[in-house]
Amino acid sequence: MDELIRHSGIVLRTEGETAEVEIVQTSACQACKAQSMCLSSESQQRRISARMLEPLQPGDRVEVMVRERLAWRAVLLAYVLPFVVMVAVIAVLDYATTWSEAVVGTLSLCSIAVYYLILSLFRNKLQRRFSFTAMKEN
Repeated sequence: MDELIRHSGIVLRTEGETAEVEIVQTSACQACKAQSMCLSSESQQRRISARMLEPLQPGDRVEVMVRERLAWRAVLLAYVLPFVVMVAVIAVLDYATTWSEAVVGTLSLCSIAVYYLILSLFRNKLQRRFSFTAMKEN
């Protein structure tokens, strides 16, 4: 069974079966005992949309969950594959053409832009697949 990644949050608003939830994303430094002496600790507030598993109201404290496997797939799509595309374009163009490094580098960056453009065309399908769920905290 998949492990779940969980975050606590507060419902800001609801619409249909979806809730907008504000979570506080903390860095690993937040648990450190030397945090008060260090300047690198940080936390950020994030707003995410989550499918409600039960009726929720604005102000409810909730737990937002996503399957760890889906989180790793999202990392793959957002960071790893674009890097692979960029390196592949550089390798192919550098080997197959006599273009300058500046042209090859520019085209490799453009390939990443095209990759993200194609990814954005599948946004609705990806949002259904990579959805968060929310339920009241106990």
